This record gives sequence, C-alpha cells and structure tokens, in this order.
Amino acid sequence: MTETQARGADSSPMQGHAERGSMAEVKTALGGFLNEFGQFQDDMNAKLQKQEERIAMLNTKTTTFARPALSTEIDSTAPHKLALKSYLRCGDDDALRGLELEGKAMNSAVNAEGGYLVDPQTAEMIQSVLRSSSSLRSVANVVMVEATSFDVLIDSTDTGAGWADEVTSTTETDTPTIERISIPLHELSALPKASQRLLDDAAFDIEGWLAGRIADKFARAEAASFLTGDGIGKPTGLLTHPAAANDIWTWGNLGYVATGTAGDFDAANPADAVVDLVYALGARYRANANFIMNSKTAGAVRKMKDADGRFLWSDGLAAGEPARLMGYPVLIAEDMPDIAVDAMAIAFGDFRAGYTIAERPDLRVLRDPFSAKPHVLFYATKRVGGDVTDFAAIKLLKFGIS
Repeated sequence: MTETQARGADSSPMQGHAERGSMAEVKTALGGFLNEFGQFQDDMNAKLQKQEERIAMLNTKTTTFARPALSTEIDSTAPHKLALKSYLRCGDDDALRGLELEGKAMNSAVNAEGGYLVDPQTAEMIQSVLRSSSSLRSVANVVMVEATSFDVLIDSTDTGAGWADEVTSTTETDTPTIERISIPLHELSALPKASQRLLDDAAFDIEGWLAGRIADKFARAEAASFLTGDGIGKPTGLLTHPAAANDIWTWGNLGYVATGTAGDFDAANPADAVVDLVYALGARYRANANFIMNSKTAGAVRKMKDADGRFLWSDGLAAGEPARLMGYPVLIAEDMPDIAVDAMAIAFGDFRAGYTIAERPDLRVLRDPFSAKPHVLFYATKRVGGDVTDFAAIKLLKFGIS
C-alpha cells in the first residue's frame, strides 16, 4: 500500500462522520424553521378569522342602521311626481305647496303666478334632448348659474416677457388687457296645450308628453338664437357680431376668409377656401375645433376632393359619430345661412372656448285652464343666455370676392 492510499484509508471514517454531523444539523435547523413557520401560519389564520368576524359585524350594523340606498329607477309613486302629476292633470297644487324635497331636487315654494318647478327627472329629460339636438349648445361651453347674468373675464392680449442674466436689470413688460363680457339671461318660454279630456285619461303620460313638447320648442328656439339672435330679449348669436377679413382682424370682430367668388366656391380650386379657413384659426384652437354648416352647404362641401383625388369629407365610422371634414367634426345646424353672395355659411373654431351658454337649472310650469278653453295651456319657462367669449377662437368662411 502506498503512502497516499494509507492516508485515504485513514481519513474516510472521519470524513463520513463529519458529513453525518452536518446533515443532522441541517435537519434540525429545517425542522425548527418549519415548526416556527407553522406557528406563524396558525397565528395569521387566527388573526384573519377575527378580522373577518369584525367585518361581518360591521356589515350587519350598516345594513341594520344605515340609510337605505336610493333606487336607480324613476319611482312613479315618488311624492314630487305625484304632486306634479296632480297639478298638471287637474290643477290641484295643495301637495306642491307643502312639498319640500331633500337636496333641493324641487323647491315648490314658488307662487302660482310664476309657476312650479318641475321634478328633476322631467327637467333632465328636457336637458338631454337639448344637449343632443343639432345646436351650437352641443359644442359650446354651457354653465349653470343662479344669478341673472354670467360674467366672463377675458385676457385679450399677451403678457409681455423678456430675457435677463445675473447682471442685467429686468425691464417692465406689457400689461395684459382684461375685458369683462357679461351674458344676461333671458326668459325662454313654450306654450303647449292639451284638452282636459285627454288629461283625464289615466293612460296618457302627461309628464312625457309635456317634456317632449317643451324640449322640441326650446331646442328650435335656442338653435336659432345662438347663431342669429340679436341680443334683445334673447341670446346674442354667433353671426350677429361684426366680421373682418382675417388679415386685419381685431378683437371684438370675427375673422373671415373669403372664397374669392361671389356666392360660390372657386371654380378651379374649390377646396382651397376650406384649407385656408382651417389654417386661419390659431394652432391652439384647432385641436378642439369643429365645422358648423347647414345641410345644403354640407351637400356642396362633401363633393370636394384634394389634389390627389381624395374626398375631404368622411362619414362617421360608428353610430352617432359626426362626419368629418379634413379630419374635424362637422355639426349640421340648419339655422346657418345657405351659400349666397357674401354669406357666412361656414363657421370653424373651438366653440367650447369661443361661445358660452349660461342658464339657470330650474324649469317652471304654470297651468292655465282659462285662456284657451276647452284646452289647457302649460306655460313653461326657463332662463338662458349666450354670447361669444373669445373672438380669436372662431373663424368664418365668406362666400364673396373679398
């Protein structure tokens, strides 16, 4: 046996003993760890069970003592609806006089001469129709006010700026010009009528009928006033303000771009006027801009093509989505003028920045059974106003030579 083999034979028992000792230590340590982990798991399960019991107890208290959730559907037996229905059908306003709803949903403390406020569901139905109608309202800025007018402060000029270093003194910059635009609220009214025999019919939906008639009348009256109103007893219309060629435009006027042809687009390049109109508007307004025109004008514009033969007009890809002209949405408003000599038949701009509609949230109805016998008149009123608030945000296309 060699010396090396002798050393190996002598060390083998000692090495095996050491390895067995190490394995025992590992098993002991692992067993202790698993034991501690098991205890930790038991403690956590006990704490989670206690937490679940506390949550269950709190839920029970909440269910027992908390205020019941409001119904998501309109309750036809709600006090305000029953009171209003009784008033509309037979003129009984006793319930309305004593009714006081939570959260100012309807305050009936309005005397009969001024009418009674309708219930919130009927008012919301009318507002939904107004918002969805083809009117400037759908793209303008609409605010609710409690006063008789709404004031808008406009900074019509830029604040000056300058450069300076550590040793150069700064100079005084230009002072911005702040202008106040006051939008008075005017009374808008509708006067639908129905026979008393129809009102006595229990199957007749008086609230739905009244809301539909009022909404239709209001929508048509508003649509015309927001574009052509003279500001006397009605909103000041968009097209009522003076217009100036965009090259010499100043605040207080609406800038326009001319087609170059009296009463028509240019015969050789009709699309050029539309392109010029788009880029006459400042870049910061173009991101939220819309076109407004009536159906006759839209019929002429949608035939236009660019230099590569592609149509400028594209229809909406989804239901309810507006058509687009050069990528911008088009609102069809029938109160816009037709194409004629010097007519401002197309408007383009950010109307949410450029035109503000202010209105009171309440809608009143006064029942009149005397003025149109055997019919009953319903005199509905609301207060609304509107005016241009940013003259730089809107441009017009004039069908004229200059």
